Amino acid sequence: MDYSAARARARAAEELLALPEPVSVCSIKAHLEDSRGRRILIEPIKNTPTDKVCGLWFGLDDVDLILHARAASEIHRQQIILHEFAHMILRHDQEEVPHDNARAFFPDLDPERVVTALKRTDFFDEFEVTAEILADRLAARIRSSRKGPSVQPGNFGAVFG
Repeated sequence: MDYSAARARARAAEELLALPEPVSVCSIKAHLEDSRGRRILIEPIKNTPTDKVCGLWFGLDDVDLILHARAASEIHRQQIILHEFAHMILRHDQEEVPHDNARAFFPDLDPERVVTALKRTDFFDEFEVTAEILADRLAARIRSSRKGPSVQPGNFGAVFG
């Protein structure tokens, strides 16, 4: 695994994305929906058939669905979602989903609606590492957007009023 190449790909993908400030999970979602021409739904995983799942990206017939495990914190939840966004941004291919797998995650949904999913078994492969680096970069953009410009050195105004 060439980590410097993965970092370069993530940096280039972020630059091409051209996100307007301020950056948030909502603004990234809206930007991706606009560029992909599809809605994105983000939902917690209620009853996962495995305990090894953090996040999943399913392409349904008319929408992209991101499922995330219940996270210990809002920051962890955000990172899971950003990781799945990163796969979309990096245009990582999805695979067709067998009907049995679709039924395991969506028992109440017609398996014909579940078209594709991003399937990963190795968390140290090029796709996963690059997606995580891009997710980290997006999280850093969100953090810097929240801070905003400081008008006083050390941001004393926020501390002392």
